[in-house]
Amino acid sequence: MTNHLFDLTGRVAIVTGGNGGIGLGMARGLAAAGAAIVVVGRNEAKSNAVVAQLTQGGAKAIAISADVTDKAAVDAMIARTQSEFGGIDILVNNAGINIRKPPHELALAEWDSVIKTNLTSAFLCSQAAYPAMKTAGGGKIINIGSMMSIFGASFAPAYAASKGGIVQFTRACAVAWAPDNIQCNAILPGWIDTELTQNARREVDGLHDKVLARTPSARWGIADDFAGIAVFLASRASDFVTGTAIPVDGGFSVQG
Repeated sequence: MTNHLFDLTGRVAIVTGGNGGIGLGMARGLAAAGAAIVVVGRNEAKSNAVVAQLTQGGAKAIAISADVTDKAAVDAMIARTQSEFGGIDILVNNAGINIRKPPHELALAEWDSVIKTNLTSAFLCSQAAYPAMKTAGGGKIINIGSMMSIFGASFAPAYAASKGGIVQFTRACAVAWAPDNIQCNAILPGWIDTELTQNARREVDGLHDKVLARTPSARWGIADDFAGIAVFLASRASDFVTGTAIPVDGGFSVQG
């Protein structure tokens, strides 16, 4: 019974930003549960390396190079996925960037770049995937928020705004698409050891020690910490879970 609930055999999952960090951890988890994986990213070499890793493990996987802030590119990504695998069951909107500056130093072009990459891309990909999911009788959309969906930070105004927007966008889609049996949920990662946060530790004095001091689990997260939550939210086990924002943060957000 338990294996059946979490079995993704025959399901097709698109993971944007799936060639590294949290996206890679989720792609590995989904593949291990039986899903075919479409790895979407701008760095074609990285995406191809991930596909090789997944296929060596027995999964079906392809790489698609796409700018997920561009509607035409997103539409082409969806069309190719349907052509290769026959449908779309799971969409993980994980693509994201950050520009660390206080609000008074952030240029409009920098603001626009972060918002488009982190939030507009989720809108475009979700909207494009919706018809296929509706036709199939249901689907799962997993959006990646952040602790910055909850907390403010002086050095991340655009990032925090985009991640707060992700939570509200997730709720809107959950309500709109519930009649189509499409569940939409968000994951709020805490401080995870990725290329993005390695840069943060170089740019923000004392960040490493502050994170450890506040995290009850007493460590930074790793990409593979997201394999299990990805499988849960992509599987039948979460069919009555929608519109949620689930922290995966080692307890960081419950500390006073």
